[in-house]
Amino acid sequence: MVLTAALALLAAYLIGALPIGFLVARAFGLRDIRGHGSGNIGATNVLRTLGKGPAILTLVGDIVKGWCAVEVAARISGHTHVTATAAVLAVMGNCWSVFLGFRGGKGVATGLGAMLRLVPWATVPAALAWILIAATLRYASLASLAAAVCIPIGVAIFAAVAPGFGYTVPHLVATAAVAALIVTRHQENIERLRAGTERRIGERSPAA
Repeated sequence: MVLTAALALLAAYLIGALPIGFLVARAFGLRDIRGHGSGNIGATNVLRTLGKGPAILTLVGDIVKGWCAVEVAARISGHTHVTATAAVLAVMGNCWSVFLGFRGGKGVATGLGAMLRLVPWATVPAALAWILIAATLRYASLASLAAAVCIPIGVAIFAAVAPGFGYTVPHLVATAAVAALIVTRHQENIERLRAGTERRIGERSPAA
């Protein structure tokens, strides 16, 4: 059982570590997107640097890999605590990718994919919160932070009032851990939001 769990978690990390934005940017002629814009490999920086097409590919790819990381772990192990931990490992893989010298993204899209597989009903209101904030205030970072915090709150509410959904302590711990990772990775964004210097969605990065 221990070996099976370790294999499931390793698979989740490695899938999460696939640097989708880096690979998409390179396919579109940018050798290393980390040297452009914010230096991040996520969809927001790809959008600002390369435009909508590459950004959509990055976003979808990161969501899919997050979902797949948890799905693969579930198929290998099947235990709730392993599957929940796999969601955290997938996000950690995205943030600290072994393929990029333990550098990476901010975990938002990968976290979304992982949460859609792990706690889909709690993820829906968080996704709606992201859309609402992004559409009105046009800050991807603020929308991401709000959505990340909404998910463990949603899990706690579902566990309390609708136990039939099957959300348990491992789900709450995992979603809280993912939220904490995302908040940690957005510290610079938080500082810029406070200073009023954070770029809005659609603002192009200056040429590097």
